[in-house]
Amino acid sequence: MSRQPNTAPGDTPDARQPGADPTQAIIGLMNPFSIEITPRGAAKIPDFREHLKPGTRVYVTALPGSDFNETLSTCKRLSDEGMQPVPHFTARSIPDQQTLRDYLDRATSEAGVTAVLALGGADREAAGEFEDSAALLETGLFDRFGIKSIGIAGHPEGSPDIERLFLREYGQRKIRYAELTGADMYMITQFVFEAQPIIDWIERVREEGNQLPLVVGIPGPASLKSLIGHAANCGVGPSITFLTKQAKQVHKLLLLQTPDKLVRDLAQYASTQPQANISGIHLFTLGAFPVTAQWAADVAAGRFELTENGISV
Repeated sequence: MSRQPNTAPGDTPDARQPGADPTQAIIGLMNPFSIEITPRGAAKIPDFREHLKPGTRVYVTALPGSDFNETLSTCKRLSDEGMQPVPHFTARSIPDQQTLRDYLDRATSEAGVTAVLALGGADREAAGEFEDSAALLETGLFDRFGIKSIGIAGHPEGSPDIERLFLREYGQRKIRYAELTGADMYMITQFVFEAQPIIDWIERVREEGNQLPLVVGIPGPASLKSLIGHAANCGVGPSITFLTKQAKQVHKLLLLQTPDKLVRDLAQYASTQPQANISGIHLFTLGAFPVTAQWAADVAAGRFELTENGISV
């Protein structure tokens, strides 16, 4: 399978090769980057073209209880403004195959959607026949409606919605589907705060035979207090430990934190270990879309300086 579509292989030809200098490695890692938005958050953005380059992948989240019509409306707008919308399809919120068929029909015909993110979802109970994203994939409907790119979740720190015993089984089912589908498939992870845990996880899944391209999720600029809250909600326990150690210095709680060291560490790993197959970075905006988009655009364009512990934008 190829790496995540919407890349620009010619932009930074040497950025992911062993020996690449740190600046080019970081630029290579961030090109392309993707970003997310909620339908409610999208309503606060006058024009996405003020924040993002044409063709940028923008994932449209689907939270429990959300209305698919709002997701579709956001996708239409993103498409109209030159972006590539990537709606979340959450298994436990979809009652049956007919509903999935209807959603895909509308997304592709009305909003030009060609890429999706297939997730289990945060709903506590399934609305119908789909318990997990593998069940969505196995319907074959994504292929039938011409979806060219499918993201699936990677769980470096486990999942609050799936018992650890079943995570590997779900993963194997999705990998088997990847061997059959005509779509490009890739993994996209929960957001992480340190490079080493994600590196350890990457090396483990590669040893287990999972060779899908990987997009690493990272948090955009946010206060330490906000990051701790989002980490708790997403069930990323080890990351909470990392954050709370910093929070012991109370004055840091409200200071803006940026993933500068994380990006530099990941870039160094990706550029020297091409077998890791890291194909990009995904930004979780955590309610701060304009700030996150600007930070990501600056780093992707090389508007930063290298520092002893990371970068300075």
